[in-house]
Amino acid sequence: MNIYEKMMSIDRRILFILIAVSVIIPLLKPLLLPINVTKEVRHLYEFIDSLKPGEAILLSLDYDPSTMAECHPMALGILRHCFGKGIKVMVTSLARPEGLGTAEMALTQAAREYEKKNGEDYVFLGYKPAPGAVMLSMGENFRLAFPNDYYGTSMEDIPMMRGIKNYKDLKIVITISGSGIIDTWVIYAGGRYGVPIGAGVTAVMATDYYKYLQSGQLVGLLGGLKGAAEYEKLIRHPDMATKGMDGQNMAHLLIVFFIVIGNIGYILGKRAKSTKGK
Repeated sequence: MNIYEKMMSIDRRILFILIAVSVIIPLLKPLLLPINVTKEVRHLYEFIDSLKPGEAILLSLDYDPSTMAECHPMALGILRHCFGKGIKVMVTSLARPEGLGTAEMALTQAAREYEKKNGEDYVFLGYKPAPGAVMLSMGENFRLAFPNDYYGTSMEDIPMMRGIKNYKDLKIVITISGSGIIDTWVIYAGGRYGVPIGAGVTAVMATDYYKYLQSGQLVGLLGGLKGAAEYEKLIRHPDMATKGMDGQNMAHLLIVFFIVIGNIGYILGKRAKSTKGK
């Protein structure tokens, strides 16, 4: 077997092992490869960064375990940003009931990191079915949709909720989603009540929501793992998304390398055969 045939017939098991290594190493020791921040991510960051301590936002974590890899780092990034600035956060999950677990996980982790207290610095509203009706109810009074928080405490007994009645008392609503519920937030919360909307979506969904950015219906947009990594860079807190992008970039570079090697082997082998034929 000549060198050209060897280049064309590398054992696929070797390729699988190399791909695995290229992903695992950055996860264990981040390479911190350069990340360019896009304007749609920067706009959302700057909006939140402009808020004052004590002001409140609503963060709807509308994703479940199936899209957790991309959406969870976004949720943590925004929660860390808010808690670091002393911004109050109301958290809900309206897309699917199974999203409750991932929402509570993100909220609990960020609150522990910044020593924030339930009822004073954040409120976890939980899940209610019929998201459109819930959003409209919250536009009138949060207590209509959620008379109690997720843990059963009456909204009237929660210190943070004093002075917060509806969207008018919030600075922005942000939805992190792996589904089309963003459209519902834009229509009912943004369109009906005029509250600014920000969003985070999986990479495959991102292009569908640039129309809302262009029309001004979204303040900003985080797209996929890269969007989450960009936000981590802005808040200077590299974590899961940054590690994931390092692994993804290394794997892509390795794949491109082997594509080039395979094509070089094919072209040189073809030329060698044509030369022999002459």
